[in-house]
Amino acid sequence: MSWFCRILLIPGFFWILSGSVAQAQPTPANTVNIQAAFEFSSLDPTRSGYIFTRMQVLETLFNVDETGRLIPGLAAEWSQREGNRIWDIQLQEGVVFHDGTPMTAGVVAENLNLARTRPGALQGVPIERIEAVGERALRITLAEPYRPLGGVLANYSTAILAPGAYDEEGSVKALIGTGPYKVYEIAVPHRLVVQRFQDYWGKVAEVEYARYLTGHRAEARVLQARSGQGDLVFGLDPAAVPMLERQPNLQVVRSELPRTLALKLNLAHPYLSDGDARQALSLAINRSGIATAILRTPGAGTTQLFPAHMGAWHLDTGEAGFNLARAEALMAGLGWEKNAEGWLEKNGDRFELDLITYADRPELTTVATAVQDQWRRLGVKLNVNITNSSSIPAGHQDGSLEVALIARNYGTIADPLAIMIRDFGSEKGGDWGSMNWSNPTIQATLNSMIRESDDAVYRQQAQAVAQSIYDDKPLIPVASYVQQTSVSRRLTGFRFDPYERSFFLNELAWK
Repeated sequence: MSWFCRILLIPGFFWILSGSVAQAQPTPANTVNIQAAFEFSSLDPTRSGYIFTRMQVLETLFNVDETGRLIPGLAAEWSQREGNRIWDIQLQEGVVFHDGTPMTAGVVAENLNLARTRPGALQGVPIERIEAVGERALRITLAEPYRPLGGVLANYSTAILAPGAYDEEGSVKALIGTGPYKVYEIAVPHRLVVQRFQDYWGKVAEVEYARYLTGHRAEARVLQARSGQGDLVFGLDPAAVPMLERQPNLQVVRSELPRTLALKLNLAHPYLSDGDARQALSLAINRSGIATAILRTPGAGTTQLFPAHMGAWHLDTGEAGFNLARAEALMAGLGWEKNAEGWLEKNGDRFELDLITYADRPELTTVATAVQDQWRRLGVKLNVNITNSSSIPAGHQDGSLEVALIARNYGTIADPLAIMIRDFGSEKGGDWGSMNWSNPTIQATLNSMIRESDDAVYRQQAQAVAQSIYDDKPLIPVASYVQQTSVSRRLTGFRFDPYERSFFLNELAWK
């Protein structure tokens, strides 16, 4: 089938249509309908590639399995030498772009060198050069070893496009990738329709078309799932799950994400500088109650940052749960006593803190209110302010932040080391990590792990870092995020990617 690209500008939309004039059309019988909350603002993968890789239009050199381990993508095999400074990558054979152009090492090198100039996962990576050394042989030379490079090259911002996808200025004008689906229709920022690519180098899809539609409102997505208009509906309101589980036309799949809801603390604050005070605040949180009654995901409460599937960083330790009596004893040991109104006081000062959070994720406001009530029982007065998410990095930078309730995704890069260095690698910490946490040993360990090549040693170091965060509590984890997805019973082959890189559409089949 011949391939062409026609561009049509309509106010508020940017459409791309592909295919032959006589091609089949998407119909309810041949199209999988997908709904999620994510919208896309651009065709550039460094900005909106998370949709284009999930819809399997674009691909990256590496893929990631459910445990975060690198597996082949457009790269068939790879090796490192000279102390892991040089990565030699052999590309898959017979890969062609959706316009019929063959994928070569030269094309891949041009893509990656362009991505280095733009905001994305490659920024800050100590790359000296990326070059083709053969038709299918790519070489990346680093100024110094950088262990997370493979995870960076699995990030959507490093997806590979055909030369014809770019204009003369290097801007993306069309989505021409290598994936099992090619663009049929696109309307930024809400709608994307893709069609099966028959010349795909891997497993050719059985389902001919897939349609993605952004659905911002959780209740609207629930209605789409219930009515059968949405075959795959991601990010369901947990409160609606029991009702959906009774529907005969669908099943609900629960999946754990590497995203954690946590309290960020300013350890320079006089009330938060003592580890016993932070431990008391943690013990006063009824995580089980929050997970069950507010998040509607029983079992999601956690006292550590990483879920079990992120093995090197997850601790095999029993978690210290809700214990208000122990929390009260710790505060008493620090000299805090309850006054007549039930608030903790010491030397005439009341234990009072300001918490900020943001409404982008509606569960944050209700969880903040729950923490406010639970800390009140301990005697801590917590003032909650709902603001913009930008207030958290601003408060971190100017030192005004005291407590913030955040949702942090540790899976944007398969190896979370780069995120951990940004969040915990210095005493100042990071906008979404620790704040004024002085732990030189752990901070030195994090920065040395970049160069570590021994997997066993790396795991020991990751465990030491995770244990120190668990013990010192520069952040207080509250709950892991759980994705609730409805799957139409007219489909088989669905599986969920905890790293949210792909919808695995080419594995679906009609029942």
